Amino acid sequence: MNFGAGAPFAQSVFAAGGGHSGVPAAPSVLDTIGGLPVTNSMVFSWLVAAALIVLIRLLAGRPADVPTRGQSALEILFGGLRDMLAPIVGARVIPHAFPLLCAFFGYILVMNWSGVLLGFFAEFAPFLRPANADLNTTLALALVSFAGWLYFVLRYAGLRALARDTFGNKADRREVGAGMYAFLTLLFIAVGFIEVISILFRPVSLAFRLYGNVFGGENLMHQIGQLAPVLVPVAASALELLIGLIQALVFTLLSAVYIGLVCNHGDEGHAEDGEHAAG
Repeated sequence: MNFGAGAPFAQSVFAAGGGHSGVPAAPSVLDTIGGLPVTNSMVFSWLVAAALIVLIRLLAGRPADVPTRGQSALEILFGGLRDMLAPIVGARVIPHAFPLLCAFFGYILVMNWSGVLLGFFAEFAPFLRPANADLNTTLALALVSFAGWLYFVLRYAGLRALARDTFGNKADRREVGAGMYAFLTLLFIAVGFIEVISILFRPVSLAFRLYGNVFGGENLMHQIGQLAPVLVPVAASALELLIGLIQALVFTLLSAVYIGLVCNHGDEGHAEDGEHAAG
């Protein structure tokens, strides 16, 4: 590979470019592989993902009757996250959806926190860039979340349940009367088309929410680092660590809520539709 191609390999993630001070909006292209660009945010995401896999494997080790400290820590972390997500997604779907939701939380959290640390060591690794400060990364995460939602909804609730939740009349015919029920049916169908547009825009909102918070935070830290003493950037970094945790939770919880809105109207209520979809 020729690292002289594309943008300079030594371009700092915090270097000014085109009159822009702070994190540039577009990632730097380090090289191309098979005609596809390899950006600094891609390299950083690969490194963080590899480090996360190695860390979890080291902590988990080999299964044992008496868990090690690392295994106990992972069980507490994953168990607490599962207990939080299970009431949202539903008892029937959580065993299948939890691996994806857990991966979202862990990946986004580590990516956000490592991006904060990267700001202190940018001069030693100028070819790296916080991955979640790249809209391509957050959009890819959002599309995976949307694909997961579509799979779990169709697999465990069924197309009929999805159509009923989107367009169905939620009123009780016995309470509102036949005439009002017919009017509400037309109203719910019209609202259903608006809901379809809202569903299609979910990946956009997920992507830009995560990207905007991370990208804005990275730029804010850079500006504070230029204007303020050392202690202020450290305090700002602590705040960014908290924001990174919140954003990982928000992305994961929203992904879970989208699944639970269709799959968790009472597990018994959708059992028949789930069995029909599974068959």
